[in-house]
Amino acid sequence: MKIETARFVLAAHEQTDFLCDGRPEIALVGRSNVGKSSLLNRLVGRARLARISSSPGRTRAVNYFLINERFYLVDLPGYGFAKVSKREREGWARLMDAYFRRDEAAVSVIQLVDAKVGATPLDVEAWEYLAALEVPATVVATKIDRLRRGRRKATLDGIRAELDLGETQLVPFSARTGEGTKDVWRAIGARLTTHSAPAGQSH
Repeated sequence: MKIETARFVLAAHEQTDFLCDGRPEIALVGRSNVGKSSLLNRLVGRARLARISSSPGRTRAVNYFLINERFYLVDLPGYGFAKVSKREREGWARLMDAYFRRDEAAVSVIQLVDAKVGATPLDVEAWEYLAALEVPATVVATKIDRLRRGRRKATLDGIRAELDLGETQLVPFSARTGEGTKDVWRAIGARLTTHSAPAGQSH
C-alpha cells in the first residue's frame, strides 16, 4: 500500500473519547514491549510517528493514527505489564473491553506475539477473548530477526499450536529489517476491502 499521509489524531483515555466516524480501524494488540509502535512506524515508513520506549507499559491510551485519510491504525495499551497498580491494570482492561464491544465500530485486529518468547498464557487469553467477540484478526510474530533460521519453523509452529490458529494467518515480522511488512499490509488490505469508506472518502 502506498502511504500518502499518516498522522497522529487522538489519544483516548476514556470510553467517551473513542472515535467513531465510519472509518475502519486496525487495532494493534499485544503484550507490553512486543513491538506495536515499532510495527506501526515500519508500516508507514516513519521512524517516530508512534513513540517507542524500552520501558514496558509506555502506551497507556488508545492512540489513533489516520492513514491516507481512509482508515485508522490504533495502538492499544499492552497487556501483562505488572509494574503498575492493580487499579490501573483493571482500568486498562475496562477500557479495552469497551473499545472492542462498540457495536458501531468496524474493528479488525493484528495481534502481536514476540517470536523470541513465543505465545504466553496472556497471549492465549487475549486471542480467546478476541475470538469470543468474533473480532477478525491476523497474528504477527514480531522480532523474527532475533531467531536463528533453524529455529524459526519450530517457533512459528509453536505459536500456531498454542493459539490454536487453524487457518488464521501468521506473519513473521521484523521492524528492524522490514521482513514481513508487505505481508502485514496484504492482511490489512484484505480487512479494508470488507469495509466501505465513509461518504466523501476516496479509496
